[in-house]
Amino acid sequence: MCSAIIQPEPAPITAVTISRDIANFELLIEDMEAALGEHWGDLGFGDALAFFEQADSEGLEFIAVAMDADDAKHATMVGDIIEAAKSRGIKIILIAEDLSPALLHQLLRQGADEFVPYPLPENELSEAIERIRTPEPAAPVAQEQTPTLSATGDHNGVVLAVHGLAGGTGATTLASNIAWELATIAKGENPRVCILDFDLQFGSISTYLDLPRRETVYELLSDTESMDSDSFMQVLLPFNDKVHVMTAPFDLLPLDIIGPEDIERVIEAARTNFDYVIIDMPTTLVAWTETVLTNAHVYFANVELDMRSAQNALRLKKALQAEDLPFEKLRFVLNRAPKFTDLNGKSRIKRMAESLGISIEVLMPDGGKQVAQADDHGLPLALSAAKNPLRKEIRKLAKSVHELNQSEATGD
Repeated sequence: MCSAIIQPEPAPITAVTISRDIANFELLIEDMEAALGEHWGDLGFGDALAFFEQADSEGLEFIAVAMDADDAKHATMVGDIIEAAKSRGIKIILIAEDLSPALLHQLLRQGADEFVPYPLPENELSEAIERIRTPEPAAPVAQEQTPTLSATGDHNGVVLAVHGLAGGTGATTLASNIAWELATIAKGENPRVCILDFDLQFGSISTYLDLPRRETVYELLSDTESMDSDSFMQVLLPFNDKVHVMTAPFDLLPLDIIGPEDIERVIEAARTNFDYVIIDMPTTLVAWTETVLTNAHVYFANVELDMRSAQNALRLKKALQAEDLPFEKLRFVLNRAPKFTDLNGKSRIKRMAESLGISIEVLMPDGGKQVAQADDHGLPLALSAAKNPLRKEIRKLAKSVHELNQSEATGD
């Protein structure tokens, strides 16, 4: 009597990679196996549309479209694949190596949900998969979060950029809090203050001020040539009717998706409608960093008393001086500075400044847990911990900036 051999059911396919040749993306193969085991497959560009018509595609959660510089000629076909997947409710992760910003822009607009550069950063693919599986719903803009200022076009605002030279140096905390302090600098004075979050990928001004990210920011940045003061003002969100914010875009975007001309137009629109423009910069240097530096009246560079900050400050100094850029605009801000009574700490600051050939002019004390709590609650320190030592120093800095601006305006 023969016994039947029961064949195991094939593993259900929940994702597929789509590329010209998957062998060109070995790291993608490894990361897909790590994330999905055997629950994924691979298709060529020419097979994808036909596969979507088959029953096997009904369980797809997402596709990972992998492209390199040689695939630019397939852009139309890839766009059709993205649109077909989008129409079927399938998420799209775009894996790109050496694609032009224009092509990336085009594919993102056609419906790609996530962008991941290749070679893949560690854990980036698994994090992208997690994001598309649990997408953050778009927060509705409440009535009180609609723009409360109209365009004037008659200002000549002071531009203050804030750039953290390493992670965790307090750049975004400084940007959000100095904006609030400038907006509330004195009773009876109501300077118009704007924050531009130019960290297009991981900007967190919206988190620190409890504001939603808006799709309209991407729409504005993707077509700055047709932007005017009115359209610029419409993308801003007010915080307590004091500070107006252009948040980072809702989606994760490449930093080079916009160019120096786009940044120039946005800064000009902000300057002509506000008294103070605070720019929160990404830690990465990009093609338009020079544009911000050139337009800024002061460029705050946040560091800490450690080797990574010292090395990055030295590299930045050499890069700017090599290109004959205005290094003198930089004002180094020491985050978590030692207390006044810490003589050893003061000596370390002096040695660091001398070894780098810089002047560390602004010392910001450690505000402790209250700073993280204020950021998590979406409030400036002035509203959550007014007596915090960090808040007091930021207040002093804002006051000195405002007084200098006032004296220059009156010619004193």
